[in-house]
Amino acid sequence: MHARKMLAKGFTLVEILIVVVILGILAAIVIPQFTNASEAAKFSSTVSQLQTIRAQLELYYNEHNDVYPDLATNWDQFTTVTELDGTAPESGDHEYGPYLQKVPTNPFTDSSTVSGSPTTDGTPSATVGWVWQGGLLKASISTTKLADVDGDATDFMAY
Repeated sequence: MHARKMLAKGFTLVEILIVVVILGILAAIVIPQFTNASEAAKFSSTVSQLQTIRAQLELYYNEHNDVYPDLATNWDQFTTVTELDGTAPESGDHEYGPYLQKVPTNPFTDSSTVSGSPTTDGTPSATVGWVWQGGLLKASISTTKLADVDGDATDFMAY
């Protein structure tokens, strides 16, 4: 008699289950890393914007007789050409700016509004993008926190 060889074709149910379990474990490890990367990218973008705004605020301050623009009412003094007193120029003489090409939006709050002024502390909220605190412009991260430019844990201030 001839012995017939059994040829294995395909995968067994146990092998398929093992592969599915391994893929599930890998997904459980990797997906939270992408979530953290998204938040880290958002924070880095905010820090970069804040550094740019602060640098341009100092330039405006130095060029406009030690006066900051009133960003709480509008960004026009910052995004258009201005006279020494911060008004729109009547001619091409004594024009300063623009300091930013467009109004920056805080990615955490999706807002460009400013709370407070260089002399009056503002209040962070979910609808405010930027907040003056202690004469320094900060980013509103949530209704209870602000972010400074360094990215340290010490730069978060609770209210």
